Amino acid sequence: MKITNTNLNGCYILEPTKYTDSRGYFFESFNARTFNELTGTETQFVQDNQSYSTKGVLRGLHSQAGEHAQAKLVRVLSGEVLDIVVDARPRSSTFGQHYAVKLSGENNLQLFVPRGLLHGFVALSDTVEFFYKCDNFYNSTSEHGVKYNDPTLGIDWILPHEELTISDKDKALPSFKEVFGE
Repeated sequence: MKITNTNLNGCYILEPTKYTDSRGYFFESFNARTFNELTGTETQFVQDNQSYSTKGVLRGLHSQAGEHAQAKLVRVLSGEVLDIVVDARPRSSTFGQHYAVKLSGENNLQLFVPRGLLHGFVALSDTVEFFYKCDNFYNSTSEHGVKYNDPTLGIDWILPHEELTISDKDKALPSFKEVFGE
């Protein structure tokens, strides 16, 4: 497995070693020992989640706060997304910055999202199966987020606004400044 740093502290792209022959392919998508050695963490994932979306569905920007904060290892099983993370850790040198990467069932890239980052994605293909591991259990009382189109963040979601499908809950999220006072 190959690891690549992003511009955000502690956030990495992981690329598995893929073995292909006439039968198809094989790769190890996760190995706790290898993952922790590569990232220098002692992350223990406790929950797996999966979602299905159609083109233009935008989910985000979300995280959990406090003792219920979650680190995530995200990947796409089929289809393609633009995955976005925003550093929402006030003491981080990359606070307020974001990172974007295309994840797909073809490129098999994975993104490690450390605790304290906001996360979201938009489906770029007709359908998407999205999978992620979390190092803490979901807790509805600690979830929070920031509006996807916050001008302070300046995120380019690639698709035109009129092609996006966004939940009422995500449309109602506050701005980055409202949450973090920056």
